[in-house]
Amino acid sequence: MKFNNKFYIALLILGLIIVAGCSQAKKTDVSTVSNSNGQVTIFKSPGCGCCNVYSQYMGRKGFDVKVVDTDNLSPVKSQYNIPSSMQSCHTTVIGNYFVEGHVPVEAIEKLMEEKPDIAGIAMPGMPSGSPGMTGAKKGAFVVYAVHKDGSTSEFMRI
Repeated sequence: MKFNNKFYIALLILGLIIVAGCSQAKKTDVSTVSNSNGQVTIFKSPGCGCCNVYSQYMGRKGFDVKVVDTDNLSPVKSQYNIPSSMQSCHTTVIGNYFVEGHVPVEAIEKLMEEKPDIAGIAMPGMPSGSPGMTGAKKGAFVVYAVHKDGSTSEFMRI
């Protein structure tokens, strides 16, 4: 099968259009995260696939994502005083808050908009259908507020 130069030029132009469209779609309005300029740091294990997918999810939602791979997440969870009952497979830091686990962006937007006097929010475990996790969503996602003294209360349901 023989192709002429016009075919290759058309293919190149199509590729450039697709790449430009993807890079444009990647950034969305993150005005609600103004105190961190949309920057998040995700601490995760190097080989964790669901954490990689969550990092990509955050990028698609317009956040400037920095990933820190570590073989030991315990010091991170200890530094932010995340109760063991609230822990998940990765910890995100945004502004002065932590976001523990596969928390949907709606909860993060609420956190950054309201700026409550808490340490962070958490969605413990790895709920099916949550951002980064496979499977179907089974019921409401319960996101907890983690207070500075380590106590928890319901932050929101999604």
